[in-house]
Amino acid sequence: MARKFFVGGNWKMNNNKQSNKELLDSLKGLSPDVEVVVGVPAIYLDSVQQSKPSNIEVAAQNCYKVAKGAFTGEISPDMIKDIGVKWVILGHSERRNVFGESDQLIGEKVGHALDQGLKVIACIGELLEERESGKTNEVVFRQMNAIKPHVKDWNNVVVAYEPVWAIGTGKTASPAQAQEVHQDLRKWLADNVSGDVANSVRIIYGGSVTAANCKELAKEKDIDGFLVGGASLKTEFIQIVNART
Repeated sequence: MARKFFVGGNWKMNNNKQSNKELLDSLKGLSPDVEVVVGVPAIYLDSVQQSKPSNIEVAAQNCYKVAKGAFTGEISPDMIKDIGVKWVILGHSERRNVFGESDQLIGEKVGHALDQGLKVIACIGELLEERESGKTNEVVFRQMNAIKPHVKDWNNVVVAYEPVWAIGTGKTASPAQAQEVHQDLRKWLADNVSGDVANSVRIIYGGSVTAANCKELAKEKDIDGFLVGGASLKTEFIQIVNART
């Protein structure tokens, strides 16, 4: 079965109620053959979930590894589900490298979110110095190894490969560079999980994806979509969603 193209828009810490409304109103003309999910700041999750068009789903940008307790500032998967949101982004490079989240913590968060019934966009990716020293696969395989024990059903996981050196920098991995890592990740899944999972799990690319480069990236056979940052706040997001049409 063909893997359905998947495009996530990560709004990060941007927008307000009015700009959220304008952005949602602009999301028309999206291909029905693409699954579209937007990652929304926690304070706006409920209002966006209530007002979103039916052709997109909503994701939280983070959640914690336990159901409740003395964890000031965190939110739980149950809270996310309580307002009807079905997805969460975990392991984003900004959580890893700005807020110091470890591979182990991200794995535990992925496991708890899945166990509580959320679907997860699980992010992995290497730093520039790791890329330049030839450690890309070592890093992304280590990050996948931290997630793997916590996943019972890979149907509820989308893997987002995001080279950290290409996020918000304007630099983008070439289609060939991105394809190589996606292909290696798919082989890792075949070797470490199963062939069926390797064939079915969607591996999407993130890192300065724009309307100008999305069509070439989308032509690669192991790139199943995108996780888009800044461009998801602009009208060009529609062109990125429709990159294969």
